[in-house]
Amino acid sequence: MDAKLRWKYGLSFKGVADSNFEVPLGASVDHGGAGDGVVPMELILMGLGGCTAMDVISILEKKRQQVTDFEVKLHADRAGEHPKVFTDITIEYIIKGRNIDPDAVARAVDLSENKYCPGMAMLRKAANIQTKYTIEQA
Repeated sequence: MDAKLRWKYGLSFKGVADSNFEVPLGASVDHGGAGDGVVPMELILMGLGGCTAMDVISILEKKRQQVTDFEVKLHADRAGEHPKVFTDITIEYIIKGRNIDPDAVARAVDLSENKYCPGMAMLRKAANIQTKYTIEQA
């Protein structure tokens, strides 16, 4: 499974929970569904990406980093053909901006990974999670 989340600078995370958007849930055809909705594990992975992304971007903003574009890519490998179990998850942050300090990015990723994101702590018990980042100076 691959997923991508992206925020342009100036957009706020506030209000996302109040947006009342609907996400259809659906089982795969192999499991008796129509295959027309999101599998719950995919929602968990998207939540992981969103949780860590909000941490990283807010830490960078507090450190006065001039982020202009921020993207998170997730890749998860399933355990064999099992539809609900992921064994290896990679989270990649792509950070664009002016004068971005690599040490600030490393610290923000570390804090999110090891302190702030409860989803990371939960999934780490079941899967091998790796994070990486790329900085593109504008």
